[in-house]
Amino acid sequence: MPLLRIDSVSKRFGGLDALRGVTFAVHQGQIKALIGPNGAGKTTLFNVASGSYRPDEGRVVFSKEDVTGRAPHRICRLGLGRTFQHSLVFDGMSVVENVAVGRYSRTKAGVLSAALSLPLHRREEKEAFKAAHEALRRVGLDHHAEEPAENLPMGERHLLEIARALASEPKLLLLDEPAAGLNDEETERLADTVRRIRDEGVTVLLVEHDMTFVMEISDEVVVLDYGRKIAEGPPLMIQDNEEVIKAYLGEELG
Repeated sequence: MPLLRIDSVSKRFGGLDALRGVTFAVHQGQIKALIGPNGAGKTTLFNVASGSYRPDEGRVVFSKEDVTGRAPHRICRLGLGRTFQHSLVFDGMSVVENVAVGRYSRTKAGVLSAALSLPLHRREEKEAFKAAHEALRRVGLDHHAEEPAENLPMGERHLLEIARALASEPKLLLLDEPAAGLNDEETERLADTVRRIRDEGVTVLLVEHDMTFVMEISDEVVVLDYGRKIAEGPPLMIQDNEEVIKAYLGEELG
């Protein structure tokens, strides 16, 4: 059974059909890419899958549960982690503090417990920082743990965001344009990190515009165009798909 199934999902904004009956599955252990031109519906689909948007039609099934329309924090607790297009690095905090934030979706202590520093809060804070250090080790940033986050270069900021998502112990990691703005060396480091995360048991679904990165790292690719799925399959098959070439890739892969 798939870890994630997007089942006939449609989403409209006024008169705009952002998603039109999209169906695909992500299986345990895959690195799957979601590509398409700007406005194809990729980020909208991520928002539906993670609970930020409720679909107008269709279902989202994650980890054998129908999570359609559930709140993001509830889906996160089931094991879905996510990064975003735009950098969410908190300046003024250390690298490890930035990552520990990602653990708090799993905490139970409330504001009063934190304000009074009650035992439950102290225990959960200790667990959060332990998880944060482990996540930093997994992405190769453990040696930067106590440094100010604002000092990190762009490539390591992207790795920090992945570490933050890993701190929540996800089964599935959604990466939204992880290679955006990276140079070749940073992109290769990112690719190695994503493969290692997959090898450690975390399934990956990513949105990306860097076609070289996508074709090298992905087991399968889903292509969206104007909100509908036009192709799905291994990278080599996608490269040769005439509808994909016409709609999006053009001569870039030709």
